[in-house]
Amino acid sequence: MTLNFNDTTSIFAKEPINSLDEMAGYEALWTDSKTSFKSLAEKFRNNPHSMPSDFYSKSDLKKISEEVLEKFQNANLLDYKFCLFQTVDYPQKLRDAENPIEFFYYRGNLDFAFSPKSIAVVGSRNASEDGIKRTKKLVKSLVENSFTIYSGLAKGIDTVAHKTAIELGGKTVAVIGTPITEVYPKENSALQQQIANSHLLISQVPILRYSKQSIQGNRLFFPARNITMSALTDATVIVEASETSGTLIQARAALKQNRKLFILDNCFKNPNLTWPAKFAERGAIRVRNFDDIITNL
Repeated sequence: MTLNFNDTTSIFAKEPINSLDEMAGYEALWTDSKTSFKSLAEKFRNNPHSMPSDFYSKSDLKKISEEVLEKFQNANLLDYKFCLFQTVDYPQKLRDAENPIEFFYYRGNLDFAFSPKSIAVVGSRNASEDGIKRTKKLVKSLVENSFTIYSGLAKGIDTVAHKTAIELGGKTVAVIGTPITEVYPKENSALQQQIANSHLLISQVPILRYSKQSIQGNRLFFPARNITMSALTDATVIVEASETSGTLIQARAALKQNRKLFILDNCFKNPNLTWPAKFAERGAIRVRNFDDIITNL
């Protein structure tokens, strides 16, 4: 069930959950500068069936919730919602991540997170012309085969993947590396709003922590979202990526999570890249034509 601002119930207990307290609890957990997704996952593993609010007093939760609500008000957002582990709307696929998230914000239709066929299409922010063409062709075939298209709303391949899915009448989910109250990159403001209105926008990034730390510190949220994106999908397809691309974080996560990892043939043909062969040795699938994807899913 959706955690908006109505009370709901944990699947492990009959007492109602105050969803505003749980949002505040999640944000409060991040007020410690040492908190990471790994440390949070360990905390909840060590305290099974605990909720974020269990670690704080009512007065602390009230103070934090007021700060978060002010952020939403300043962003002029009214349609935000959030989802919490131990409630029935939480996508169980997320538990396949090494350090699964307990909580995330979203806007749009959460049913898209339960699509029977889902695939992430990712790649370079500095996409080549050929990369853009390949992405459009790939997404067209995936949409025609009823796949929900996931990506990260970044420049380049991500943007092309989302836009192509929308233009063709498909479904798309953006898993972003910034808070639900922020837009990044700014040129994708209209696209982000369109996805939030008619598709699904997901963010695990704590709003207050993000607003209070440096740009350098906030960069760490981007690789974390790639891990979540992989867990939410059946497979990841890499269109093109450099040797140092953040896309490779998602590639490693996909293999750890027992998801299919597909790499387009052009990556293997690039003499400057060593990563495609390394991932192929670990089980990634080389894609020479679309059938290589369909027959392996």
